[in-house]
Amino acid sequence: MRIIFLGPPGSGKGTQAKLLRDDLQIPQLSTGDLLRAAVKAGTKLGQQAKSFMDGGHLVPDDLVISLIVERMEQPDCERGFILDGFPRTEPQAEALADALKARGKPIDVVINFEIDQARLVDRLVGRRICPHGHGEWHVKFNPPRNNETCDQCGEPLVHREDDHEDKIVNRLEAYRRDTEPLQAYYRERGILRDIAAEGDMDQISSRIRALVDAAA
Repeated sequence: MRIIFLGPPGSGKGTQAKLLRDDLQIPQLSTGDLLRAAVKAGTKLGQQAKSFMDGGHLVPDDLVISLIVERMEQPDCERGFILDGFPRTEPQAEALADALKARGKPIDVVINFEIDQARLVDRLVGRRICPHGHGEWHVKFNPPRNNETCDQCGEPLVHREDDHEDKIVNRLEAYRRDTEPLQAYYRERGILRDIAAEGDMDQISSRIRALVDAAA
């Protein structure tokens, strides 16, 4: 199964992608992780990406798609993969579709996470991140054991600048503007499936698995 997760910041798609990854035993492909891995490995694509990143520029779509295609040709992607965070726009979706179609491996289903904006703001405003990458917590829903310090390393947790309410509202507006055409693109092709991304985590996982099984 080749699956795309669409959803605004704070919708839980990253968490659910990890759960589905473990359930189906297929890799979760994050473009950010792919870029960092390629740069670290010093591959040809990684070197090209680094030149843009070092200059403070966005990595071009065609280069990101090349990284995805290169990664999906590895043996662990033979049974499929979950794309989390890409594509973000209709032109990216079209370019990705062309690249996958040429290899006879089209996307099977696109899961679109729907959630009330007020709930998203509440989730993101309270989010706190470990500066050393040990995880994230929430002051209301998942508080750390000791005030606002990481449960693993004890370092003070970080309230990211873009997790303040005014920045969140701007991010959500940008997401809505970019992804409405993207949702229409996949809906027209009959592979978009909407899911209520609110409630118990296990219930959301069950809804996702039902949609994936129906698309298999």
